[in-house]
Order: sequence, then C-alpha cells, then structure tokens
Amino acid sequence: MTCHERYQQGFPQKVGMVGRRNYFYVVYRKLLKPLFFLMSPERAHYAAMDLLTVASRVPGVPFCMRRLSRRRNKGKGVEVAGLFFPNPVGLAAGFDKDARWLDALAMLGFGFVEIGTLTPRAQSGNPKPRLFRLLADQGILNRMGFNNDGLVPATGRLIRRPKGLVVGGNIGKNKITPNDKAVEDYLTCVDALHAHVDYFVVNVSSPNTPGLRELQDKEPLTMLLRAVVKRNAGHPGARPVFLKIAPDLTDGQLDDIVDIVLSEGVDGVVATNTTISREGLTTPEEEVQAMGSGGVSGAPLRRRATEVVAYLQKKSDGQFPIIGVGGIDGPEAASEKMDAGACLVQVYSGMIYEGPGLAARIVRGIA
Repeated sequence: MTCHERYQQGFPQKVGMVGRRNYFYVVYRKLLKPLFFLMSPERAHYAAMDLLTVASRVPGVPFCMRRLSRRRNKGKGVEVAGLFFPNPVGLAAGFDKDARWLDALAMLGFGFVEIGTLTPRAQSGNPKPRLFRLLADQGILNRMGFNNDGLVPATGRLIRRPKGLVVGGNIGKNKITPNDKAVEDYLTCVDALHAHVDYFVVNVSSPNTPGLRELQDKEPLTMLLRAVVKRNAGHPGARPVFLKIAPDLTDGQLDDIVDIVLSEGVDGVVATNTTISREGLTTPEEEVQAMGSGGVSGAPLRRRATEVVAYLQKKSDGQFPIIGVGGIDGPEAASEKMDAGACLVQVYSGMIYEGPGLAARIVRGIA
C-alpha cells in the first residue's frame, strides 16, 4: 500500500472543515503581522523568532504547549521511511538554518523540523537585501545563498535538541567548493550530523548557489547519491536519505530522478525547492525585476509543486515516499499535496503569511 492510499484511509474527510481559527492565528494576523511587515523580511524573521524564544522560556508555557500537541496529534501519527512522525506537517529547511530555535519551534505543533541547509564551513551567503515579500502573490523571493554558521555550531546545539522532536538535516556544499569536489562536502556533512539528526536531505536544487543545480544532471547526481547512501550506511543506525529537487525540471529529468532514487537506494524525495520561474505573478514586473534573481516560494509555487508530486507518485508507482512542499498555507493546500501522493508536507512561506499557528491549524483541518 502506498503512502497516498494509507492517507486516504487515515484521513477520510475532505478538507474544508477547517475548524475554529486558533489563538496564535488571531494574535498574529491582527497584531504581530502588521508590525513585522513594517520591517525588512530578514529582520522580521529574527525578530519573530526572538519573540517566540522568549515565549518558550516562560514557566509553564512549553509544558502546556507540548500537552496540547500530544492531544492534537493523537491518532494522526504516520511512519515514513522507518521513522515515526507524530503528525505529517513539518517545517521546511531554510527557516532554522542553524538549529537555533528547535525548543521554540517544538511548541508549535510540527511533526518534524528540517534544519539547514548546512554546509561544512560557515558562509555569509549572498549580499543583503536577499529576501523579499511578493505581497500581491502571497509569496517570497529569496537568494539567501546557504548562509549558515557551519557544522560545528549546529552540532553543538543539536546535542541539546528537544526530546521527541523529529529533526532532519538538509545538507549542501559550500559556494567556493567546485562541483567536481562537491561530494566531499556532502560526505563531511553526513559524518558530522549523523549522530544528531533523524534523516538527511541532499539539497542540489537551490537556485542561489552558482552551479548547484548542475548536480541534478543524471551522472553527477548518481555519483553524489551513491556516495552519500554508502557513507550513511557505514554509520551505526543508518538514517533515511531524501533528495530535494527543483520544480523547474522537465518530465525527462523527473524520469531520471525516479530511476536514480530507485537504483541508488535513496529513501525518498522532497518536492520541491523554490522556482526560478516568474510566470503568473500578480506583482508588477518592474517590482519583481528590481528585486533581482532568486527563487520564488509560497502561493505562486503551489500548483507546480503539486504537479511534480503527482508526476513522481505516478511514475514511481508509489515505490518511495514524497515530502510535498510549496504553497502550503492551510489544510486545503496540504490536502492537495497528500491527494497528489505526498506522505508528509512542509511549510515555509505560509508561516510568514499565516503565523505560528499554521501547523496546528493544518493538523486539525486535514484530520
């Protein structure tokens, strides 16, 4: 039985019965969001997480939130790639690159959190400004460029990760590492993170590191994944390995992805990363051009990401699990990805527009 079929049995109700909007939703939309949107997107991100961190340190708050999450998750857990997830709604990579906020994020009802993208050495990423809101489209444009503190600080924080939270490690190569040496960077990440994360995601699909997407071509991708799977298997208690792909691949390239995943023993696919397409945006073209290059996420990505999930599900005949990402801003969008074949879903831009209650609202809505 495929993940899709299990979800059809486990979540028989169609979305639409979203239930009452929770406290987080109301406070965020009415009070906090207008304040955050007065700031630059990157500054607002850190301000929001600082505020959430303060809340997580108030005596009694973490206990009450964890208790509420356990009640909400009852009967909604799912096993994927040998891991048990309390619920199928996760936070995508890019939100907590350096594993700084796991304690705070654990309160929000996520079934799992994916950290990263982490690279072996710290790097500052692309020059600022590098994060933009597409307000008319409910989207985000970013060209962050794998800004992170590197493996050493992240592993130090992961030692103190919250108990019971499923954590994935999204890994990439440093900008200065040439593609012919990229495998070494990914293997360094596997070795450093193996004892601290529950699964890996090999990221070769960000449009913001020059040349990175060339690693999605069949030959280099096969070599990379073969090496990562082998190194992962050499550690005690091998972790599931997922591949994160771009939404801009052709059907022929997606066919190659399916063949490689099945032949190299990769456990699943994360579909999808951000898109370089600007098709269908409502935001005036001159505004988008002024923002410059980068990948678009949020509502503009929703349809294409769902198409990729559905294509992979059909082409693979459900032989590997898919984590659906792209434009998930509520229960209906999450259900759409699951109906297309996703076993799990992740949010990112939806958190910015809908607030910290999004995960709980989706869990309640789809179930």
